[in-house]
Amino acid sequence: MKNLTLKQLRYFEALARDRRFRRAADACAISQPALSMQIKELELELGSALFERSAREVKLTAFGQSFALKAREILRGVDELGELARASRHSFLTRLRIGIIPTIAPYLLPVIINDLNKTFAGIQIEVRETQTAKLVQELTQGQLDTAIVALPVSEPSLTELELFKEEFVLVRRPEDEGKPVPEREALREMRLLLLEEGHCFRDQALSFCKIGSARPREVMEGSSLSTLVQMVSAGIGITLIPEMAVPVETRSAQVSISRFQSPQPSRTIGMVWRNSTPMAKQLLQVSEAVRRSAGIMRERQVAR
Repeated sequence: MKNLTLKQLRYFEALARDRRFRRAADACAISQPALSMQIKELELELGSALFERSAREVKLTAFGQSFALKAREILRGVDELGELARASRHSFLTRLRIGIIPTIAPYLLPVIINDLNKTFAGIQIEVRETQTAKLVQELTQGQLDTAIVALPVSEPSLTELELFKEEFVLVRRPEDEGKPVPEREALREMRLLLLEEGHCFRDQALSFCKIGSARPREVMEGSSLSTLVQMVSAGIGITLIPEMAVPVETRSAQVSISRFQSPQPSRTIGMVWRNSTPMAKQLLQVSEAVRRSAGIMRERQVAR
């Protein structure tokens, strides 16, 4: 296989990930016919089909699935060689691909970006916002340098670093202001609004309320914290949100905010990165910048 190239592997990885030629071609910044030709040449070189093609999408063959594991391992190694070269030339970061979960991004991200730009002059920051499972997948595949998530992630190939802890608050109708805060067992009997499946914050809220995996009849779902708060404002139910979300999400909603008595629901926010990354020293610097950003955000909340 003398003619196998890294470019072909990257094209293959994009198509294996996106499952559509047009989307993969856009991601690779080439035309769809050019991507199709490269994939065909790769299959000819390998002597076996990588994809099953249909009018709507493509699927990996059994061989393609095995090939994908090795291809991603090779590409991750190549990316880490580039990271190693950058780390040896610079004691600071010039490029950072950072992932962040949706229940943190809108509130902490603006402060983080500002702090990182001050700490690492000229840094190029690429942000990816999605759920934890997807971030972990993209991180282990080398598509991200680090991610800010709720811990623990419990992925053996990743290093976890705790940044700070954050409490949850109860969001109720304005007329509930000053009323006793329900015990967590009592929340199970109320109309509880939660994020949809896949959000770790949903699982944390269910755990605090001692609600199992079977969804009670009175639990309703939303796609974002903003939607949940607006539903509470409309009198539909109650919800829990992280403390950092309060200033943003309550600006345009008529709701009341209450804090729980001990034990207070909370989450641990941290950063994760690959154990094998040569950028560990620089990522520790990034973690300090994130800690500072969280401190700045909390000071602003107290000032309000």
